[in-house]
Parts: sequence; structure tokens; C-alpha cells
Amino acid sequence: MSVGILGRKLGMTQIYNEEGVAVPVTVVEAGPCVIVDIRDEARNGYNAIVAGFGDVKPGKLTKPFKGVFEKHNLEPKRWLREFRVESVEGYEIGQEIKVDIFEKGEKVDVTGKSKGKGYAGVMKRHNFSGGPASHGSSKFHRQPGSAGASSYPGHIFKGKTMPGRLGNERVTVKGLTVVDLDTENNLLLIKGAIPGPRNGLVMIRKTGSSE
Repeated sequence: MSVGILGRKLGMTQIYNEEGVAVPVTVVEAGPCVIVDIRDEARNGYNAIVAGFGDVKPGKLTKPFKGVFEKHNLEPKRWLREFRVESVEGYEIGQEIKVDIFEKGEKVDVTGKSKGKGYAGVMKRHNFSGGPASHGSSKFHRQPGSAGASSYPGHIFKGKTMPGRLGNERVTVKGLTVVDLDTENNLLLIKGAIPGPRNGLVMIRKTGSSE
């Protein structure tokens, strides 16, 4: 378990590596984050640090949320997230976590909330093939077909692949590669796609770390 960083997904682009090959990357504004609180084994039963990220006007915070920052005389942050660590030694409230905790070529796990796509049918949600497009098929082109059960057991089992809400779920993509980083502008270039919409919040941790 090790500390990670919070970031904002800016979008995708491509860069060229040393061999001249185009590499698709996601650009993330990673930090700087501020340690807002520290959880320890004696008081909380586990070790973790609470990181804050993103500027926000104090008037947009609720009183309990605002009190977290006023307690330690810190600037308000939009998001707060916990990172489990082996030990809280070496961390202190007000300390900054910057993008330089990662290295070029390092493997990371990225957690974010996937894009919400609303209520979706089985073809879009579960990749069903759908009904025939011709030959007597009437009003059955995108339907799921028979749900299966007869008089016994007489109900649909939980987890049946049916139409329903698609997306807007917490997703973690593991083992992505840090292609490059810009410490001056707090930018992290990660190979491939990461969860979430543009400007969405993401958590980035070294592969092998747990919450």
C-alpha cells in the first residue's frame, strides 16, 4: 500500500516515442494534492492519509465539509479521498503530494467513474446480437428474447442480463504505463484510455497498492 494522487482527466492525444511510433495517451492534471487529515491505527484502526484536490469557493461547501479545512487552517478543496498506507510516518497535515511521486515507465492503477449512458437495451448493455433483421421478424430486432423460466422456479434469477442503467459506475483499470510526466505543469501522460468523462476526477495509484 502506498500513497497515490488525485487528478482531473483532460482528454486524449498521441505522442511519439524514441522509436518514432505514435503512442495514444490520456493527459491527466495530477495534483498537487494537500494532506487534509491522517488516519492512524491507534485512533481509527487503519493507516491512511486524506488528500484534497481541486480549488473551490468556500461558499460552495457545506458547514461540516468547510470545518475539515478550517480545523487545520487549510485552503478548501473540492474533492477529498483516502489512500491506505502501510505507515503514516513521514506524512503531515498540509504536506503536498505532487506528480513526481511517479516515474516514467512505471505501472499505475487508475480509478474513476465511467461515463453514464442512461437506460440501455441488451444489445448496447450486454452486446446481444438481437433478433433477425428480416424473414418474418416483426418488432423483435433489438429485443432480448425469452427470459427462460417456466412454472418452476417461476421468477427471474438475480443477475440476469436484462436492460437497465449503463455506466456511471466506479471502474478501475490496472497496469497502465506512465509514458511521461511534466512536473512544472502537474501533468501525467498515461498510455491508453482511463475511465470517466473529460474533466472527471480520477485516483492514480502505483500498481499493487490497495485502498
